[in-house]
Amino acid sequence: MHVVNGKIVILGAGHVGSHVARALAASPAVQEIVLVDRIREKAEAQAMDVADALTYPAGQARVRAGDYADCADAFVTVVAIGKPREPGQTRLDLLHDSTLMLRDLAVSLREKGVGGLVVSITNPCDIAMEVLRRELQMDRFRCFGTGTLLDTARLTRVLSEQTGVTRSAVSCAVLGEHGDSSMIPFSAVRIAGRAPESFPGFSAAQALERTHGIGMDIIEGKGSTEFGIGQAAAYLIAQLLGDTQAVLPLSVSLEGEYGLHVPCGVPCRVGRNGIEEIITLPLTQEEQQALNASADVIASHLKTAEALLK
Repeated sequence: MHVVNGKIVILGAGHVGSHVARALAASPAVQEIVLVDRIREKAEAQAMDVADALTYPAGQARVRAGDYADCADAFVTVVAIGKPREPGQTRLDLLHDSTLMLRDLAVSLREKGVGGLVVSITNPCDIAMEVLRRELQMDRFRCFGTGTLLDTARLTRVLSEQTGVTRSAVSCAVLGEHGDSSMIPFSAVRIAGRAPESFPGFSAAQALERTHGIGMDIIEGKGSTEFGIGQAAAYLIAQLLGDTQAVLPLSVSLEGEYGLHVPCGVPCRVGRNGIEEIITLPLTQEEQQALNASADVIASHLKTAEALLK
């Protein structure tokens, strides 16, 4: 893989940030991982723990704690700050705290400089990404969010379980909010090259319900989600580093694509420049209406964030 710069900075060394670091450490494309946290000792401890995991088998990445100044020459800065969801909370319930934290973070980052791409994981993902992007005054293709990438991983698992087909043969995407209003364009889903309706075990309603509910089931059972999003974010970063031109569902600020002007999860082709193309799927009328409804949820809460910033 062609790598321009293999330095990754992760802001936030909690459940999510530490698992992004651990998953990234196994990638041969990553040269350096820098963990930054408001509690310096926590970042140092997480860095040491991840570094210990690079002996069996031996890995080459350097893992250390750092500070905001490290973002100036990073290929990717990952933003994973914020409070985790509590049982019963939606991602949108985190909007107030996340908005104010990201505003303060942006002040520090503008002072130190951000030289590369920015990938935001902080919830509520679509709104948090847009707040950060605007505060950093960055291009929409260089600052984006993981969005519905994790939702799509969950949908892939559900469809595999429903049909008995291996996950690698499932082609699908979740669009819209990274949250309870997201939608699935089943007209674009293919399982082993076939329409999902051709499989006896397939249920569109159950697939959507499980895709929406898995995250809360995990939180209620163990207190946080971490492995899934850590792996998803690490996979995304590996595609950016490798300039693979992979198509992944990400949260990007739309400027008329799909008839929308909101930050929203849609398929994007990615490479070393960030998002290189937004892929527009041919949605049915019903699917477009579902995507519009999800976009309306995002837009209404974005207005709340904008009011907070004022």
